[in-house]
Amino acid sequence: MAENVSTHPYLPQGLKLPCRYVENDKSIQELLGVFFGLTALVMVSTWIYSGSSAKVKLSTGQRLTVCWFVLCGCIHLILEGWFSVFHNSIAGDQSFLSQLWKEYSKADSRYVSADTFTVVMETVTAWLEGPGCLFIAMGYVNNSPNRYVLQLLVSTGQLYGTVLYVGNEVKDGFVHGRMWDPLYFWFYFVVINSPWVILPTLLMVQSCGKMVQAQAQMDKAAQVKGKKKKN
Repeated sequence: MAENVSTHPYLPQGLKLPCRYVENDKSIQELLGVFFGLTALVMVSTWIYSGSSAKVKLSTGQRLTVCWFVLCGCIHLILEGWFSVFHNSIAGDQSFLSQLWKEYSKADSRYVSADTFTVVMETVTAWLEGPGCLFIAMGYVNNSPNRYVLQLLVSTGQLYGTVLYVGNEVKDGFVHGRMWDPLYFWFYFVVINSPWVILPTLLMVQSCGKMVQAQAQMDKAAQVKGKKKKN
């Protein structure tokens, strides 16, 4: 049964939740501290692994790319996967991941209200893009020839999903959060989401460049082969 707005802190007024809201028992500092601490651990561990286990020596940029995709894979599969499965019960659940979502929902209540678009978008992100990110990371480590194709596909999906996610909120007039609030709007909504606009765009451009370069080399080789046959 949906709960009345007066018993929860989310916007807009009149918002109905899919279950009874239970206030977090963990502080913002604890939630963000654990999240960013684990983020740092994943990044550092991946940096070390990519430098010691790659089949060919990776450049600094390539190792950072591996770190990015491993981090994305973890966030998509674990955090967004949790939302995908438990979106109807997050508002009343006290597990760590649910409390993290309840905190973020103060910036965007579509998560705590199980908004249809958000559920579908995050489900695709979690179960398609999540594994894709890990395949790309291993592609770099194993020097796989398909890494840039996968990188283009996944990065396009990430950018497209983020644009739709933000675009829907812009169209709605930012009614699901505290507009201009330093923490909830600028940090949670803008800063935390901005990497999924900037980095996928750069990686898409890189992927296209690599594929154009590969096609040019194939065309050149075909021309040389054709000349040899004529001779």
